[in-house]
Amino acid sequence: MSNNWTLGKTAVVAALTGLSALGTMIIRVPIPVTNGYFNIGDVFVVLAGLWLGPVPGLIVGLVGPTVADAVGFPQFILATAIIKGLEGFVVGLIGRHRGIGVGRRVIAASVGGFIIVAGYFLFEAYIYPYLGSYVPFFKVTDIGGAIVEVPANIAQAVIAVAGGVALWRPLAGSARPDE
Repeated sequence: MSNNWTLGKTAVVAALTGLSALGTMIIRVPIPVTNGYFNIGDVFVVLAGLWLGPVPGLIVGLVGPTVADAVGFPQFILATAIIKGLEGFVVGLIGRHRGIGVGRRVIAASVGGFIIVAGYFLFEAYIYPYLGSYVPFFKVTDIGGAIVEVPANIAQAVIAVAGGVALWRPLAGSARPDE
């Protein structure tokens, strides 16, 4: 990957950030026990990491889903910013090089999916209950709710991996906006 950051790359990162926000806001399946929701915005976080690398993946993951949480679910902004930013960065770090096989890209995306599941579990089971004991705003879930939400987070991760890799495949042969 080139170290050049071009106007074209900025435009693509902005577009993927917007798509990630929209994918997070438009398809929201509520999970009442945690006041959270299932969404498809991670598809674009994974795509950004696979196609453009770790920094664009970080930006798309940090900004898109976090903006979406600001509209109706502000209690999850902290978790979303950290988890989705890390997801995009790690996917990009593992899967960034040209010439590596699809298998490594699937592994990179799968690690991103694991970050979603493990990250939300840790926040909902431990971090938010701790913060909630000091700041009532964060008192939104507990370990029981976190366990109940695991299957939905796994489904969200699987869709992110499948969708992100599927969208990356046709783009893989084309020039990236930084080249």
